[in-house]
Amino acid sequence: MGKRKAGHGFSEAPEDFLVVRPGFRLADLDTAATAGFAAGKSEGEAMLTQRDPHLADLQERLFAEGKGGGSRSILLILQAMDTAGKGGMISHVVGAVDVQGVQLAAFKSPTDEEKKHDFLWRVEKQLPGPGMLGCFDRSHYEDVLIHRVHGWADADELERRYSAIQDFEAHLHASGTEIIKVMLHISKEEQGRRLTARLDDPTKYWKYNPGDLSERRLWDSYMEAYQIAIERTSAPYAPWYVVPADNKWYARLVVQELLVAALERMDPQWPAPAFDIEEQRKLLAAS
Repeated sequence: MGKRKAGHGFSEAPEDFLVVRPGFRLADLDTAATAGFAAGKSEGEAMLTQRDPHLADLQERLFAEGKGGGSRSILLILQAMDTAGKGGMISHVVGAVDVQGVQLAAFKSPTDEEKKHDFLWRVEKQLPGPGMLGCFDRSHYEDVLIHRVHGWADADELERRYSAIQDFEAHLHASGTEIIKVMLHISKEEQGRRLTARLDDPTKYWKYNPGDLSERRLWDSYMEAYQIAIERTSAPYAPWYVVPADNKWYARLVVQELLVAALERMDPQWPAPAFDIEEQRKLLAAS
């Protein structure tokens, strides 16, 4: 992965210092860090707004390229523990671009029909089409995280799934899909504060799920499952980025920059017209 010029408030490009490398240990990451960004929350939020038009322009160019016959797309995969900010990431970052070029999929517990097929079957049906920005709110990684933690799959099956994911993502990349995999990493303490805030606010009761507490008790097992999944599936064509997420503004700013960097690498172009412009001018004038 080549170095990209830093800027826009960062001392270095987030894709360079947050990408998972050999020897990565999830336990070593400070979830409250704002690495690479020396300014504070107000400056970060302002920067997020300032960068929106550039992200929107790049995404529109990709969408137009797809309409013009291009086959490329981009896929943002968001994985995290509950309350880590996936929903806010979608509304504050992905929501800044033209929605007609966005393909969002939120993966819940599989349906009875989905359970009849291999775990990737339902994921393949939600892949972004040409020119689209796809966003997965949870993903195929649920099938190696939850299944490992709860013992719903044995060691052999988990190994098969890690390999299947690697092959699946390699094929996606070879087919022209740029993959950005993000773990929004919050601390157990910060999750507790966010759950408490939901109980303190009647407008947030609908977000609170008592079942989250049983998963919260398995925190250490989930961290182990994330460590293994990240180690087994981070690859040059589909790297993992682990983003400190105790500060929502920082996590959003980082993911915005990851999307911008990916789209700048793709450098989508406005398609050439499929008609004679001068002829159309004359026809328009005569109409």
